[in-house]
Amino acid sequence: MKETWENLKFAWQYTKDLKSMLIKYILCNILMVIISIIVPIWSAKIIVELTSNNFYQLILISVTIFIIENVRNLIHFFTRHYSQVIYREGFTKIQTTLGEEILKLENKAIDNNSSGVFIQRLTNDTSRLADVFNVLNIYLTNILTNIGIFGAIFLINKFAFVFLLVMIGIRFVIERRRVNLYFKKDKLFREKNEKVSGFVGELVRGVRDIKMLNAEDSFMNELHNRVIDLNQTRYNMQNIDNKYSLYRGFTADLTDLALICLLVIMIKNGMLDVAFALVIHNYAVRLPSIVNYVGMLLDKMKDFNLSSARIFALMNDEEYKKEKFGLKHLKRLKGDFEFKNVSFAYDDKKILNNLNFKVNANETVAFVGKSGAGKTTIFNLLCKMYDVNSGNIYLDGVDINDLDKNTIRGNITIISQNPYIFNMSIRDNLALVKENLTDREMKKACKMACLDEFINSLPDKYDTIVGEGGVTLSGGQRQRIAIARAFVQKTEIILFDEATSALDNETQASIQKAIDNMKKSYTIFIIAHRLSTVVNADRLLYIDKGKIVAEGTHQELLKKNEKYKKLYDMELKNK
Repeated sequence: MKETWENLKFAWQYTKDLKSMLIKYILCNILMVIISIIVPIWSAKIIVELTSNNFYQLILISVTIFIIENVRNLIHFFTRHYSQVIYREGFTKIQTTLGEEILKLENKAIDNNSSGVFIQRLTNDTSRLADVFNVLNIYLTNILTNIGIFGAIFLINKFAFVFLLVMIGIRFVIERRRVNLYFKKDKLFREKNEKVSGFVGELVRGVRDIKMLNAEDSFMNELHNRVIDLNQTRYNMQNIDNKYSLYRGFTADLTDLALICLLVIMIKNGMLDVAFALVIHNYAVRLPSIVNYVGMLLDKMKDFNLSSARIFALMNDEEYKKEKFGLKHLKRLKGDFEFKNVSFAYDDKKILNNLNFKVNANETVAFVGKSGAGKTTIFNLLCKMYDVNSGNIYLDGVDINDLDKNTIRGNITIISQNPYIFNMSIRDNLALVKENLTDREMKKACKMACLDEFINSLPDKYDTIVGEGGVTLSGGQRQRIAIARAFVQKTEIILFDEATSALDNETQASIQKAIDNMKKSYTIFIIAHRLSTVVNADRLLYIDKGKIVAEGTHQELLKKNEKYKKLYDMELKNK
């Protein structure tokens, strides 16, 4: 009960702005309760008037019931309206908040979980939280309605009341047992559903690679096995419902039979009139629904508590760690940075080992070395995508752990070798980094990225939708959009992580020219396997096993570093 109360307080903060509407919603349901109790009583009066041939009174009662029923229909209309608005607003706020929390997660937390974990919680679980007050109101209203009827039976006949009270108690014990068993299965079902959702997401995103690998059969077998396992868990849940539904049905039929016997005995012994016996029986038919509604309410609250726990897990720091930033804000960076005794490992695999280097503002520096040496890791640490295990990173002389998020990421642009292009138009992809982007700025950035000619050849030009992950584009086109996005952002530090790897030689030469034009105005940091793209850098840093083993200009490294010369000679040989 304490857990439910705490979760309700959490959900309330997302609907408290709709307090007046929630009150109207509750009042409407209270009126529905009153009407639901009045109508059966007046219906019983119709039976009495029929037996006494009082037709005038019969017509009057019938007209009254007609009016009341139409009032109920009107109230029901407003109830549904209030319910939809409360759900819409609550769902929007909860889902938006959780989306913000997911974006705050450490990359490590995202790396260690499938996308299904976040998709299911952002969609299904937030929906259950948003709907909790509507659910509470609906089921409590129905429970109160039936309790009111139960009270009416008490006033008519105490023996019938006690009998029905005992039978409802038995049904409640059965229902409570069902809810507890169902809840355990539901928890397992959601965990498996997350894994299936994540796998389906990978299948859709990787469909082209699956086809190229001719791996359709193995993927479909894996999907088939996961779906079977998920559906077996769902079947087990439904089986619990089916089994206990049988118990409920048997108990209801037994109650009805025993009640009829009891009413017959009381009528024969002059303890009850036939008319009131009919009223009690009509009421009693509805009473088992008290237990049904209580069971459904328990179901919903267990469901609500489980969804709350899953959402809290994403919002709290214990299970899913959040990124941490400092409070210091620098409006504009000059653009110099330094790594001082920096060490870092992914899990237990050490990548950087006591790394030291410094880059000055407006300098163009390139990192070279074999794959896996730690070059991309340096970029990730500089953008604070991960935290160092030891050592310090400084931006303009300030430890990045003391700087706020906007200072770091608002002043650094990273262009990766596999940039993610969103399922939007080209225009919208560029506007993501600058909301007030003008057409002039957009076209200038695309021209600098050697993209304008391609865009103008498209039927919808800049309004062309590029598909999820930019699936309709080639690798080189995706990279050029990412480069154009960086030009739009205009940050002080620009990081190129194999950003020209998917470009042909002619386009690469054009991009290289654009980068050269940016020199002395930006701090540029380049990672490249193609050494021809970095020969004009102010400095080259050769990294091996997480350490800088040599630095200098291209010509200097050719003379003093055998490993660099070997890499360069191999590239010339492969041309």
